[in-house]
Amino acid sequence: MLTRAILILALLAAGCSPRDGGWRQLFNGQDLTGWKMVGPGRFTVENGALKTDGGMGLLVYTGEKFGDTTLRVVYKTVSEHGNSGVFIRLEEIPTDPWYAVHNGYEVQIDAAADDWHATGAIYSLSKAASRAQKPHGEWNTMDIVLRGPVTIVYLNGVKVNEFDPSQAVPERKLWFEPVRGPRPDSGYIGLQNHDAKSVVYFREVSVKEQ
Repeated sequence: MLTRAILILALLAAGCSPRDGGWRQLFNGQDLTGWKMVGPGRFTVENGALKTDGGMGLLVYTGEKFGDTTLRVVYKTVSEHGNSGVFIRLEEIPTDPWYAVHNGYEVQIDAAADDWHATGAIYSLSKAASRAQKPHGEWNTMDIVLRGPVTIVYLNGVKVNEFDPSQAVPERKLWFEPVRGPRPDSGYIGLQNHDAKSVVYFREVSVKEQ
């Protein structure tokens, strides 16, 4: 009994509860503690969820880097063309949102785009294998598994991507597409506010060590 009590106390100290299944919350549901805004626009907190406003900017979690971790975001868009993304594998905390584009990977959120730029795609590098996003106004759960250099994306329980950076990728054709090249196995993460017309809510951002 004493060992169980010690374990529960340790989980609570780490920001988890036993009911969370080991998930540690990075967003406290109240304010932007632990997060830093980079670039135009902002994020606000509305009814316990982060809300994008304007852009193009990036909300970065500054507390630590993540590797060999599963990152979970629970989000919803308010229109079919809602555009956002989850940035991973950032070696440094960006001072400009374009640093994230060219030095990390963006796991895209955009139900209306083509397969290379749709929800679950590693933006312009690895296309989404299926369309699993729910209609706008409904909550989606995206799990991003960081396993060494490999990134695996599940959307609402469906595996939609597995990207190994050693695989061939399309040639870079447009200036806003990410510079090709390796990314670190461990890095900072961030949420994108893409533009003023794209409103996306995030009610959970959590991690679970593997």
